[in-house]
Amino acid sequence: MPSQSSSSSIFDQDLPRTEANYAALSPLSFIERTAEVYPDRTAVVHGDLRRCWSEVFTRCRQLASALEKHGIGKGDTVAVMLPNTPPMVEAHFGIPVTGAVLNALNTRLDPETIAFMLDHGEAKVVIVDPEFAGVMHKALALRKATTALLVIDVEDALFTGEVKRIGSITYENFLAGGDAAYAWKLPLDEWDAITLNYTSGTTGNPKGVVYHHRGAAMNAVSNILEWDMPKHAVYLWTLPMFHCNGWCFPWTVAARAGVNVCLRKVAAPDIFAAIRQHGVTHYCAAPIVHGMLVNAPAELKQGLQKGVKAMVAGAAPPASMIEGMEALGFDLIHVYGLTETYGPATVCVQHDAWDTLDIGERARLNARQGVRYHLQRDARVLDAQTMQPVPQDGETMGEIMFRGNIAMKGYLKNPAATKEAFAGGWFHSGDLAVMYPDGYLKIKDRSKDIIISGGENISSIEVEDVLYRHPDVLAAAVVAKPDERWGETPCAFVELKAGAATRAEDIVAHCKKHLAAFKVPRAVVFGELPKTSTGKIQKFELRKLAGSTVAINV
Repeated sequence: MPSQSSSSSIFDQDLPRTEANYAALSPLSFIERTAEVYPDRTAVVHGDLRRCWSEVFTRCRQLASALEKHGIGKGDTVAVMLPNTPPMVEAHFGIPVTGAVLNALNTRLDPETIAFMLDHGEAKVVIVDPEFAGVMHKALALRKATTALLVIDVEDALFTGEVKRIGSITYENFLAGGDAAYAWKLPLDEWDAITLNYTSGTTGNPKGVVYHHRGAAMNAVSNILEWDMPKHAVYLWTLPMFHCNGWCFPWTVAARAGVNVCLRKVAAPDIFAAIRQHGVTHYCAAPIVHGMLVNAPAELKQGLQKGVKAMVAGAAPPASMIEGMEALGFDLIHVYGLTETYGPATVCVQHDAWDTLDIGERARLNARQGVRYHLQRDARVLDAQTMQPVPQDGETMGEIMFRGNIAMKGYLKNPAATKEAFAGGWFHSGDLAVMYPDGYLKIKDRSKDIIISGGENISSIEVEDVLYRHPDVLAAAVVAKPDERWGETPCAFVELKAGAATRAEDIVAHCKKHLAAFKVPRAVVFGELPKTSTGKIQKFELRKLAGSTVAINV
């Protein structure tokens, strides 16, 4: 391996790295520039509240100053239990600029899990919205740590429930104690931690994923590049900011001097109303939210402007979703990633030639997870044993792996899991996929979700794709059902659209038209599907139910 010493090249000799020619990358620089260049541009909309970028920047400095006066500094953790409201935007800047680490807690978790995260992350401060005061009060009582924890209560005029104060000071009073002229200090080392995000693990305690400033900046800029996001974009917060720091969009919006349209509640009437009222240009959401919009009553969809940019991640968008979004006049883009990759790290880049294809073919192409983000070094499908790329034949399966700046530092206090995740110099996603001749990758399944029936591998995602083509299917998931003869067979859990009267036999007949016989579900269960706080279907819950379902003749 070549030497990395300063004397290894004539281009390194007597050419020092100084403050004049080198600065650590950090998304915290974005708000500083925007506040200088566009001080009077609207930054935040929340009900009747409007704040410009200079005001938001001042509040972020006050937050940072107040935290430092409380003793918060580099390496400390500040947790927040907030919906998509102005304090959540401010937290993404005012907390990490002190050198502290922002831990945005999932607002839908139970008190026991919240208590674990507060203890594991060693939080010293927690900022709480009134909507979550009850669960946080219980979580605080369950903490095992004995260290002091400052609790700050947020007040929000748009919260209509009962206000229960659990802290020692309100957020506005806390900010009032901070210096509005606080010196904005960027990190000296871009490898410094900026945020802590916990995975939504299905078993055991969640893992703490640590992000660094460099990765956050890279992904925030990649968001701009993938979307060709213009200056002053109007971004609607349908995606929870606690989820991978809102896929790094708090920093993206600041970089573009855009508008953060806050949203306490994700509901179709509120979303459509915000799009019309504020001229929303961009939003991100899980498939369940896009499905909710597509299937909303027609009267809610009246008067929408065309060309709204929508980003979807999670399950691949089925043809019905693509058609529905086109009917709305929205432009849908499909991305893929994990908590460990700062949210989206690949994108299904669309080509002009696809526009002339029929909806089925466009759905097939858009269902792929695509290619690496602009500033991600690499994303490949590798053989997990040899660590070599699989053939680009659209058939040979391997594991999706990432390498580059848009990858976590590692798992907090879990060196074994970190080492396993980065084995062989790549981040292992755990997702099984194929590569196509054009270099696009497509997930076939999670390694744990492959169904092995009579020695044949069945991709649950392939079966789900077929189920979503049925016009009455709102949501679907397929898991393995134990079978004495075949070992495992596919079991389909189906959530129907309102008013649909489709029977199990109809679902099976539909699948037979599109799948090999051994891939057709042997059991069909109707009902609402269990979902995580971020809208993902909880297959581990469905596996528990699959064993007791009754098989049908196929």
